[in-house]
Amino acid sequence: MGHEQFTWASLIPGLGSLPPHVSNGIIVSVILLVIVCLGYAQYKKKEDDILPDDSLTFRNFLELMVETISGLVEETMGPRGKEFMLIIGTLGIFILFNNLSGLIPGFLPATDNVNTTFACSLTVFVLTHYYGIREHGIKYVKHFMGPIWWLTPIMIPIEMIGHLARPLSLGMRLFGNIMGDHLVTGIFFMLVPLFVPLIGMFLGTFVALVQAFVFVLLSMAYFSGAVAHEEN
Repeated sequence: MGHEQFTWASLIPGLGSLPPHVSNGIIVSVILLVIVCLGYAQYKKKEDDILPDDSLTFRNFLELMVETISGLVEETMGPRGKEFMLIIGTLGIFILFNNLSGLIPGFLPATDNVNTTFACSLTVFVLTHYYGIREHGIKYVKHFMGPIWWLTPIMIPIEMIGHLARPLSLGMRLFGNIMGDHLVTGIFFMLVPLFVPLIGMFLGTFVALVQAFVFVLLSMAYFSGAVAHEEN
């Protein structure tokens, strides 16, 4: 008879009855909300300061994180990147912190489940076409018709399959890598509880960062393609 995996969420009333990926996803989301509220409170408290802090502070760390994401978005998407900063930043931070939570014993990251990864990828899929239609109107359909009119019957099915494959590839890539990393780290802890798991945690941190980066990078490419104007 199998035994249930322990999770910290099981100690919190109301969360123990939920699936582990849901309860731990809620915990990570609450932690992120608390971090945002604390950071905003410090920002409002010190917004009139002229001199920078002498050392790294909590506020400076958050500002560095925001500036890094903002710089990445603007560098990748150009001047219009600011329009997508909110969605890209939210997805990136949510995915990153969930990925990293899998390195903590007793946490099953939400990104270790296809329901979460597909929810993120479908969000990108829906918003991609929303921004495309908002930018181009009915002319957005031309993205699916190809460069030459007589190729339209061939190009439309190909483009449809390509666009439908995007959320599938985004969701499966994130799920597969995080599940594999979490499984390998868990095996290291069971077989060699000292020292060797540190290597697994280091590699796990690298995988968590890379997978969050790949997800947002592909998302930015999809958004850029949706709002781009063809050059004549």
